[in-house]
Parts: sequence; structure tokens; C-alpha cells
Amino acid sequence: MVSVLQNVAIDCADAYELARFWSRVTGRPLHPEDKPGDPEVQVLVAEGPVLYFNQVPEAKTIKNRLHLCLRPETSREQEVVRLLDLGATLVTDLRNPDGSGWAVLADPEGNEFCVLRSESERAATTS
Repeated sequence: MVSVLQNVAIDCADAYELARFWSRVTGRPLHPEDKPGDPEVQVLVAEGPVLYFNQVPEAKTIKNRLHLCLRPETSREQEVVRLLDLGATLVTDLRNPDGSGWAVLADPEGNEFCVLRSESERAATTS
């Protein structure tokens, strides 16, 4: 017997607004019944588990022990710019001159996530 990964839960101060940010990041919709002020909101990801935003009273205080890694369809650089425009902030730039590495960003509530190279960028630097 095994367990099935149902969702990735993300604690936050404003579940609806943070879910809206991640909806724009992923291009995926919120659950149709979710609305502003809801303490629990879901982003319906096309493949994989649902992103589940759970409103909690305490603020984030330390680095995430678990985080999301994004592989963009466009270039990593274009995606970093797009995400910064959506309200993310750059936390640590671990991109290397040879094209390897990644960028660590934070969502509007400070949850860190990584932006990796696209598949085409990976293929171009490994061949």
C-alpha cells in the first residue's frame, strides 16, 4: 500500500490573494467555488497535486524547509522577469555564467521558490 499526494499545502495570511498570485504564475484557475475572504483556496494545477492555500494566524518567520521548483516553458530569464512583474521578489541569484543554476524568488508572502532552466536551455548546455 502507498499514499497518494493530494495537495501541497501553503500556510499564508491571505489565502485568496496568495492563491491568485500562484494562479497567475501557473496559468491555472482557482477552484470555482473559492472567493475573496475564504480561509482555504485551491489552485487547480493541470498535472500533479493541487496547490492548497490555508490561512493561518502566524506570519512566516524562517526559510521554507519545503519549496516549489518551477521549470518554465520560456527561458529562465524571461520567467524571472515575468514573476517579478507579478509581485515576486528575488531572494538569491544562483544563476551561473555557463547557463546552469537557478534563481530563488519569494512570493508576496515571502515563501521561497526556485526558477530552473527550461528544458530547451538544459538541452542546449548539456549537448
